[in-house]
Amino acid sequence: MDELRLDGNAAAGPLGEVFSFEVTTAEYACRGCGRAGRLGEAMVYDVRDLGIIIRCPGCDYALIRLAPNRDRYLVDLGGTSYLTTG
Repeated sequence: MDELRLDGNAAAGPLGEVFSFEVTTAEYACRGCGRAGRLGEAMVYDVRDLGIIIRCPGCDYALIRLAPNRDRYLVDLGGTSYLTTG
């Protein structure tokens, strides 16, 4: 599996297709460690042909999983306590 580690800004394109607000400035809270921060500060792992995983920079917990599926995206926000516009 080919994996590429990037900063949270790399997820702006795919997440911008799902959400109507600027996602890099959106604030989140991690369910793993409770850290609050902006998505642009998180770490993005781009797994080729499977999607992206956005991880907490504090504890490496998976905050958001985003996978392309035909003409839409499957989104898992289970690693966040909340996600709010910036």
